[in-house]
Order: sequence, then C-alpha cells, then structure tokens
Amino acid sequence: MFGWEFPPFNSGGLGTACLGLVQGLSDEDVEITFVLPKKLDIESPFAHLEFADAYLPGVTVTAINSLLKPYVGSSAYKKMRDGEPEIYGLTLLEEVKLYALRAAELARNEAFDVIHAHDWLSFGAGLAAKHMSGKPFIAHVHATEFDRTGGGANKEIYEMEKYGMQEADVVVTVSDFTKRIVVDRYGIFPRKVHVIHNGIDIVPVGRSEGEQEALRLKALKASGKKIVLFVGRLTLQKGPDYFLRAARRVLEVYPDVYFVIAGSGDMEWQIMREAAWLGISDKVIFAGFLRGPELEGLYRAADLYVMTSVSEPFGLTALEAMRNGTPVILSKQSGVSEVVHNALKVDFWDIDAIADAIVGMLFHKPLAAEMRENASKELPSLSWKHAARACITIYKQLLYPLG
Repeated sequence: MFGWEFPPFNSGGLGTACLGLVQGLSDEDVEITFVLPKKLDIESPFAHLEFADAYLPGVTVTAINSLLKPYVGSSAYKKMRDGEPEIYGLTLLEEVKLYALRAAELARNEAFDVIHAHDWLSFGAGLAAKHMSGKPFIAHVHATEFDRTGGGANKEIYEMEKYGMQEADVVVTVSDFTKRIVVDRYGIFPRKVHVIHNGIDIVPVGRSEGEQEALRLKALKASGKKIVLFVGRLTLQKGPDYFLRAARRVLEVYPDVYFVIAGSGDMEWQIMREAAWLGISDKVIFAGFLRGPELEGLYRAADLYVMTSVSEPFGLTALEAMRNGTPVILSKQSGVSEVVHNALKVDFWDIDAIADAIVGMLFHKPLAAEMRENASKELPSLSWKHAARACITIYKQLLYPLG
C-alpha cells in the first residue's frame, strides 16, 4: 500500500483515512506493507512500514526539508520553494516522480498480492509497482484536483490523476460525490469505480491535560456563551469564508456566540482579515492546527460543529464531531452527507440557511439532543471495519476473478 503521509506525520484527513483503513484491514487479518516516500520516526502495530528513499541502489539519497504535503498544489509548492531555493531542492512533481522510481525497486524486492495507492501523489508509485510486478493496482481517490482548486485544475496534476485511474484495475472513491467527478471529469468507465465511504474509530481519543484551547472554551460555556466550531484546512475547498459570513448573520441576532476555527492553510491570513472586515474578530477564535486529544477536547467543548465545504470528497471531521457528542451541520456538497442522516444539511453558498441552522441547533435544545442521541446510534455502522471489508471484497475479485 502506497501513501504520502501517515499519523502522526499528517497534515489532514488523508493520513487519518490511511491509518483507519490500515487498522481495519489488519483487524481482518490482511498483512500490509505501507510505503511512505521518506524515512520517518514512526511505527505501527497494524502494518509493516517501508520508506521509499531507501530503494535506489547505487544512489545516495540526501534527505531534504521537503514539504511533502498532500494538499499543496504544484504552484503553491513552487512559491514556497522560491523563497528558500537552497532548502527545497525538488518541486512537488519531481518528488512524486522520484517516489515512483523508488517504488519500482521496492516492488522488485517485496512479496505482495495487490497494490493499493492513495491519491495522485502515490499513483505513480503504484503504477511503477504494477509495471514491475504485474500485480493488480487499485487507485484510491480521496480528493481530486477539482476539489482542491475549486475547478481551476493544474493540467499536469490532472493528467497524472487521469493516467493513474485509467491504468488502474479498479478505482475506489470515498463517496458517490467523488465518483461523479471521476466519471464526468476524468472519463473513467462507471463500472470500474467502486464507492467505499470512509469510516471512524468509534472509541474516542483519550483526554489530555494539555487541552488548553478546550479549557478556554469550557470557561466561555460556563459563562453562558455558545460555541460553534469549524475544523479543517483554511483553503478554498473547505469554505471557511462562508463559515465567517454565516457567523456574522448569527451574531447580528445572538451576540453571545463564539466561533472557533481550528486549522491552517493558505487562506489563514485572508480569513483573519475577513473576520476583522466583517466586524466580528472579537467573536472569532483561531485555534490553529490541532490533532489528537487536543482536537478531541475541542469537539467536546463545542455546542455545534459546522462544515461549510465547497467541494468535500468525504469529511472525516464530521464523524469525529459526532463521536464526541457534538451535533453537526453539513454541506450538501460533501461525501459524508451521503452516509450521515442525523445532521442538518445545507448548501455551502446559502449563508442564510447556514445561519438559520446554527440558530436552530443552538437554541432549540430538543433538536440538538435528538441529533446527538441518534448520531451516537448511527456511528457503529460507519466504522472502518465496513470500509476494510469492502476493500477485501475487491482484493478477492482481482485475485480470483473466476471464483
């Protein structure tokens, strides 16, 4: 299995999804070798980890301070490199191609039955392993270039995504929402595309003494304030600007509400400036990028979680909020809205509808209580076990097509 990140070295949901699926497969007695592009100080009880930078015989690979982030497009990557040319020795696309070269050599030395690669950054590695071994290849699509850019796809990344899906024996998408993009925008035959929704570990992450931001929010709640939470990368795809505009509408009527934004990204300064321009900066808390117990504490401290994604292939954060007993409002333009029934669902662009949903959930306690209770009953059917078993069915179909 090829991936680009793995917790705790992850910058978003891709790594979290890889970990969840690997754990689910391991629980079903599937032996996994998970390959990452660079050596990291990391171990997993669920998979044997390999690092592709060890597989270029005769070549000395010097570790560089590479960005290696799955959500950075090639243009943004280049801009970041241009400021520090002596540090960043390779472009993102060069990193991806180098990963593929190393993957081919790794495939020569490893014993395996099926190749499973996550997103375009790993498709080249998966294809190299396929060409070397002749083994079946699954391209697992967690997001497309159209999601990341809002429609203005980078041509080279688009072509790499398309080629990977065309050459794959099976394409897996994390939602019907993403399948439609793969079929309509990439021309992939519908019967080749299988939808396997992401899951969630229904056991909450443990508490931590270091939940400083959560403690701050709990103090606000104790004084009678309401807390509305946004968690995600601060990018065009996630719609943090729509979250802020809805916040202003709510605050015009109910000033005792605080809006918390947990995440970082290329829109961070823009969102901070917009909060000031909207005149609500005193009601907006920027918590930064959080993970693990600290993030879980934030979910538990919030009265409500809101997803305003413009184009969301899935949206694991919604399940994380539900796991912590927090009611959710979901963008209809999200994959998670296909499987979660106990949530209010709105169009990301409908600021009035988002604001109305926030007010309804915050100030109508029976509604919030019903959502919270029913969501807890819904979670067991959304576990990684179900996703893993669906993957195993595909593996068996590829290995034993006549069986």
